Amino acid sequence: MTAPVRLLLVDDHPVVRRGLRAVFTDHPGIEVVGEAGDGERALALVPDLRPDVVLMDLRLGPGMQGAEATRRITALPGPPHVLVLTTYDSDADILAAVEAGATGYLLKDAPPEELLAAVRATAQGRAYLAAPVASRLLGRMRSPGPALSVRELEILELLARGLSNKQISRRLFISEATVKTHLVHIYGKLGVESRTAALAAAFDRGVIRPR
Repeated sequence: MTAPVRLLLVDDHPVVRRGLRAVFTDHPGIEVVGEAGDGERALALVPDLRPDVVLMDLRLGPGMQGAEATRRITALPGPPHVLVLTTYDSDADILAAVEAGATGYLLKDAPPEELLAAVRATAQGRAYLAAPVASRLLGRMRSPGPALSVRELEILELLARGLSNKQISRRLFISEATVKTHLVHIYGKLGVESRTAALAAAFDRGVIRPR
């Protein structure tokens, strides 16, 4: 008899975790071995619980976010696979998760059947991308213009939060001069000349999502 897939749920909303647990309760092939409400807790639980798959939300309130938790979890010895389950499908979110080592990326409006299939595929190490996510990645690859780098997307996300150049430099541990250089590159790629116009263009193209 095949052992069930061991699953760790990571989401900062207890109601969401409870709902996810209910989805898997009637499926003997998947066993929920634990829950975490933040990235730090998830990272601490993985060595003890030894899950096969970590079902990871990207936005986890204050503290370590999902992409960073994914990066640290996948860097552990013999790591589990990470399946992102989120409401966010912007370029910035998708690329951050993929770069961090996520095996799959699913949206929270997916039906239970797709969620179950995604967990099983991820447990086997097979990449699983929700159709809208795959479309965004293909669109990005086919885009005739220069693509924004992950660092440039990070800076745009922080601009959208209202951070100044100095605050961005502190958050990303880079100099203000480097932030300004990235902004010049961002403006050039988006065909704009100001922060406000850059954000408007990024929102319009779905590169980042309004908060």
